[in-house]
Amino acid sequence: MSATELTVDGVTLTAGARHLVRNVSLHARPGEVIGLVGPNGSGKSSLLRAVYRVLRPDAGQVRIDGTDAWSLPVRRLARTLAAVVQEPTAGFDLTVREVVAMGRTPHKGLLAGDTAEDDRLIESALAAVDAALLADRSFDRLSGGERQRVLIARALAQQPSLLVLDEPTNHLDIRHQLEVLGILRQLPATVLVALHDLNLAAYYCDRLHVLCDGEVIVSGPPAEVLTVELLREVYGVAGEVVIHPRTGAPHITFLPDATDRPVPAATDHSVP
Repeated sequence: MSATELTVDGVTLTAGARHLVRNVSLHARPGEVIGLVGPNGSGKSSLLRAVYRVLRPDAGQVRIDGTDAWSLPVRRLARTLAAVVQEPTAGFDLTVREVVAMGRTPHKGLLAGDTAEDDRLIESALAAVDAALLADRSFDRLSGGERQRVLIARALAQQPSLLVLDEPTNHLDIRHQLEVLGILRQLPATVLVALHDLNLAAYYCDRLHVLCDGEVIVSGPPAEVLTVELLREVYGVAGEVVIHPRTGAPHITFLPDATDRPVPAATDHSVP
């Protein structure tokens, strides 16, 4: 399956009188990795929920290959889009392999068992996230990081042409963060991902959309978006931004406010 084109056109989401997202537009060309960044509460998760069809927009439209996402039959949507979300996932009385096998459900008949191809895809997905040795473990007994890797494997087994992920590197150690994001870059799919780590977003994303108070305030390639001014105005922190000599991507060093540092106690060096 080829990668999907995603268009978010003027989407607004409200909760009572409060705007979660206001008039947000973005476009992901087939095969691109598009990053959503911004402070906590900026609207990233809400926007993703509109894309994977949990929150219906109050205004605007989400289109998948030009078709309104909310008009797609559930089965067709499930064959096209996979989501890895932040909601609690406890309560699966299943093995890891059974959880990953759930990703194959949209591609099978109601009572059909796993085929040899299903088995191959499940094993491949587990290996991709370094979870093959967890296959027979109970999902509920895994650590947070292990669960996250298994849920990503389930999405990979689904073979989507559009993959939506909300903070997929949460709970992962550095090695697995890099491995997971490296996998996303290599998939024959379009990827929309919310990330907190700006350095990871700068390296792995083709373009970034910065959300603040439910609105996109700047969009573009990471080198154009991630500036000292943005760090100060959106995140309220000081930092330096340089182009890393080996990766060619922007690299941010955050600078603590010198006024926040404790004043060293005075030391009396006089000779008694």
